[in-house]
Amino acid sequence: MKDTPRPMIDIILETLDDAKAENTISIDMAGKSPMSDHMVVTSGRSQRHVGALANQLSRVLKESGHKLPRIEGMPNADWVLIDAGDVIVHVFRPEVREFYNLEKMWQGDLASDPQ
Repeated sequence: MKDTPRPMIDIILETLDDAKAENTISIDMAGKSPMSDHMVVTSGRSQRHVGALANQLSRVLKESGHKLPRIEGMPNADWVLIDAGDVIVHVFRPEVREFYNLEKMWQGDLASDPQ
């Protein structure tokens, strides 16, 4: 019996949790964007922690059989974008995350949806 690979979103969320990422949220992008299936927004405590989260995530994805993600923003590590294909991960320093507030933009339609 062949093992089915773990979903990429599960690997990413577990890795971020293990690396002590803070305030991690996952947004289901189905029907919202053709770019990815999920978007993850999380925070690191400092520039060093943001960079370490991105590096660890890249390493774990490679080790679990996924192609290496594209990473942008590493020199400053205030906001690092990790494009793993099916999952887009944004890792912010807390102040930068608060300023851009991506989760509000992508979840805004859910808050205003009348039931």
